[in-house]
Amino acid sequence: MKKTGKKRRGPLAREAQWTGWLFISPMVLGFTLLLLFPMGQALYMSLTDWPLLGDHKFIGLENYRNIATDPMFWKIFGNTVYFTVGLVPLNIVLALLLALLLSKSMKGIGLFRTAIFVPVMTSLIVWSIVWKYMFATDSGLINQLLLLVDIKGPAWLYDEKLAMPAVIVTSVLKNVGLNMVLFIAAIQQVPRSLYEAAMLDGAGKSKSFFNVTLPMITPTLFLTVVMTVIGSLKVFGQIYVMTQGGPSNSTKVLVYYIWEKAFKLFQMGYASALAFVLFFVVLILTLLQWQLRKRWVFNESDT
Repeated sequence: MKKTGKKRRGPLAREAQWTGWLFISPMVLGFTLLLLFPMGQALYMSLTDWPLLGDHKFIGLENYRNIATDPMFWKIFGNTVYFTVGLVPLNIVLALLLALLLSKSMKGIGLFRTAIFVPVMTSLIVWSIVWKYMFATDSGLINQLLLLVDIKGPAWLYDEKLAMPAVIVTSVLKNVGLNMVLFIAAIQQVPRSLYEAAMLDGAGKSKSFFNVTLPMITPTLFLTVVMTVIGSLKVFGQIYVMTQGGPSNSTKVLVYYIWEKAFKLFQMGYASALAFVLFFVVLILTLLQWQLRKRWVFNESDT
């Protein structure tokens, strides 16, 4: 009987293996130095009392216990949830509506697509500065337009109830073009035969959308929801430029709070702990969405 065992690899197979490792080594090295090592260092910092200047002291989980009992953290966490809940549905719905309007092949339609996508390529700081002046109380464009119909506009960015909605609208208009482009690409990939079959069954435009278009683009819808949720949890630039977290901390969000603790109060250890709290929040939400996708995301293998 012949012995069954592992075959010895020849010199060509070993050479191919080493060649493969050689090609991926720059990426592995860069991944380790630029991601894994900084994350490990930040995790260690989160377990210390680490001032910007002076010696640091290991304190274990004390920073995390302080976060759990910090009333300001919970207020800021609520602001972050408010921003996410306000931005994500508005962004997705608006992007989907624009995609439905601009997905058809018409003369000059590219101009409209470009106009909506341009803000995505615009600097976030410039975009936020422009909208800050547009929301200005006395000389802002929005209040000037309201005066034309005899309406005295409010102090948008100085009102605790209006500041966050103003930032949300600014953020939606900045990034809605990206999701719109993704939706247009998905809609154009839906087979025409499905619409023809729906039409023969007597389905109108609304029924065709909910029974054909929406189910077929759920993979793209899932992708855009995940990206938009993660992006909303990392918001910083708009807050920094437009409100500085005010008025009365009503627009202060987690990333701004991390920046404030690290670079204004120089509490690097506490800021690192906050960063890992945000990391785990994003991770949990992403895993939750990944599990839920099995229930509503269309999969061709299921047909």
